[in-house]
Amino acid sequence: MARQFYFLFVAPLSHLPLCILYRISDLLYILLITLIPYRKKVIEENILRSFPELDKSERTKLKRDFYRHFADIIIEGVKNLSISKVELEKRMILQNPEIMKGLFEKNKNVILVSGHFNNWEWLITAQSFLIPHKAFGIGMPLTNQFWDKKLMERRSRFGMSVIHAKNYKSELMNYTEKPFAVLTLSDQAPGDSTKSYWTDFLNQKTPVSFGTEFMANEFDLAVVYFTIHKVKRGYYSLELKLLSDKPKTLDYGYLTSAYTTLLEKDILLNPSHWLWSHKRWKREIPENLEILKEQQKEHFEKRFRSQAK
Repeated sequence: MARQFYFLFVAPLSHLPLCILYRISDLLYILLITLIPYRKKVIEENILRSFPELDKSERTKLKRDFYRHFADIIIEGVKNLSISKVELEKRMILQNPEIMKGLFEKNKNVILVSGHFNNWEWLITAQSFLIPHKAFGIGMPLTNQFWDKKLMERRSRFGMSVIHAKNYKSELMNYTEKPFAVLTLSDQAPGDSTKSYWTDFLNQKTPVSFGTEFMANEFDLAVVYFTIHKVKRGYYSLELKLLSDKPKTLDYGYLTSAYTTLLEKDILLNPSHWLWSHKRWKREIPENLEILKEQQKEHFEKRFRSQAK
């Protein structure tokens, strides 16, 4: 069924020009706020918990603005399946390429980190020609094998190599052709709350995946935070910020706190551009959280800082 749906509906739809696809997005938006309010309760609860100071009308406006943006992201995701390199180069611009160029010239491998903010799918597809580094992306396989294979195929057609979280070590260790940059989106709910880095994020205790900081120390990667700005409908710019090119000199938790703070600032500036439909706060706060934090810090320092001491 998935195969037929893709070839009979999704693939032909992706070949339509964006000017037509955005008319479909307009219709989809109307459906989302009327007949098919996708994850309405999740969105409303996330907004309420994140912005307790907003009154009901303000929260409703934010929800509607999110649905407006989300409809475009869905349609742009469909277009991503067939968009040409030439068109994508016009619609995803890198503001400050000198950051990655400088790291490349130093032969420095990089981890790029942010969240599901604006059009991350276009960045995944465009990364290989936006920056000089070999492009890697880390993800989890989809349940449906056809969609998993097809999406990976389309995302990687310009040079991105998508690797699964379970085997990233061997993939990165065996790659030696040129410096690489690994793209990670670290704002979804981690699988295990007891193995997460707990911090304050959007007015609430929040578990954050520690994978980015762990990988940076494991492979001595420079850490670059990226912001995708929406210039106008269908056009984005990418802004980079170097957090550190020497992760092994930093205190435990510094990198995770730094990029989480930057993501929060991006969200507060343009709240409707974040993925509010994700069940971000579904993990319960562990008992004895402060003790857990101390144990995590001790384990990290034993692994990555003991020799330095």
